[in-house]
Amino acid sequence: MKRFTFLLVLLIVACRNDNSTVNKVAEKASTEIVETNSEVIALEIYDYDGLKPLINKNDNKVHVVNFWATWCAPCVKELPYFETVNEKYKSDNVEVLLVSLDFPKNYDSKLKPFITKHDLKSKVVAFDDTDQNRWIPAINAKWSGAIPATIIYNKDKRLFYERSFTQDELENELKQFLK
Repeated sequence: MKRFTFLLVLLIVACRNDNSTVNKVAEKASTEIVETNSEVIALEIYDYDGLKPLINKNDNKVHVVNFWATWCAPCVKELPYFETVNEKYKSDNVEVLLVSLDFPKNYDSKLKPFITKHDLKSKVVAFDDTDQNRWIPAINAKWSGAIPATIIYNKDKRLFYERSFTQDELENELKQFLK
């Protein structure tokens, strides 16, 4: 019943203004419901065309986008650091997006339980696009495709990191954007 109610609300909201960017992005996503320890959330699943607007915003925020997967040990190790940044810097106009590269067949068995178990508060989206030759260089021309990988950007500056972080390293990189 929760899933039906959420989908009904999503449809009503999406029908309000057919010309909005949000609606155009929503057309490229499918949504699945995930119940965490504290709330029911929607797991949005995007291809590159749908993800592109989420990783290229031109607003007054600093965006931290982390590409990760539940099967990637360095990714899992650093996720708490992104959660800390999300909570600690929210009032500084920082927005964290966790882009899962888990395989679609593992959404129910691994990704959703992981989100619930770790009670992730940052926005999590699943990325499902098999055309790696298109989207890897589009995200960053020097990216080999290895994860973890992170983008930190605002409307004036964009940095890409193909590496894992400690808490201090992540915060130091973020602080370059908060000056």
